[in-house]
Amino acid sequence: MLSKLKSQVDIDVDGGKQTLNELKVLLIDASTDEDRLIKLTALEYGVLLSVADDDMEAFQRNMAQAKALYHSGLSTSESFKIMGLNLMALLVDAETNLSEFHSELELIYDNEVAMSSPYISFPVMLERRLMVGSYNLASAGEIPDPSYSFFMESLMLTVRDSIARCLESSFRTLSLPAAQDMLGFDTMEELKEYMEELHQDWIVEDGELCFQPPPLGRQASDVPSMKLLTQSLTYATELERIV
Repeated sequence: MLSKLKSQVDIDVDGGKQTLNELKVLLIDASTDEDRLIKLTALEYGVLLSVADDDMEAFQRNMAQAKALYHSGLSTSESFKIMGLNLMALLVDAETNLSEFHSELELIYDNEVAMSSPYISFPVMLERRLMVGSYNLASAGEIPDPSYSFFMESLMLTVRDSIARCLESSFRTLSLPAAQDMLGFDTMEELKEYMEELHQDWIVEDGELCFQPPPLGRQASDVPSMKLLTQSLTYATELERIV
């Protein structure tokens, strides 16, 4: 059944989820090292299935169970990839999960083999550059596995929202073509869909995008500098190149 689950990860997500549930039932009372290792392998495939299915709730459930087995000393040939995916997931919402990111990293920091693995070094590289404001990620290299694309795309959305906040604070008006370019959209239609979904308070007049004035009391020092905006734009461009 484990080999069946492995074969379903990339080609039959729904079937894989059913197989995974069946395995979980069979292994619910796993006590021997052999059974626990089978359970860990199944959970790791479950993490990959949840990424393929864009199901973050399932990702978190499978990840939490896999981590409990990692902490008991078990590991497989896929473990570094799964640990790296967990770091990527935490990095997507770094403002909320930064401390958890570092806590997870501390658990594997003493493992030289893990830290040298591209599955781990890649998210570590991204986090370090984000934290120091160095957004040129070209030298971070290509993603270590296609499964990482899901989180890279989510990071792109996070960066786009950050750029949008910078635009709101830095400009009163901005041409639509400039906004399209700065937010990294290929077409004007994509920009309009983004505005309709997330920024209905943005107003278009005579081909220009008009932002609501900043809240009363905001000081000039609170407004992001053009340097910060430029860094964010560079970051977004490099993320697209990596993906």
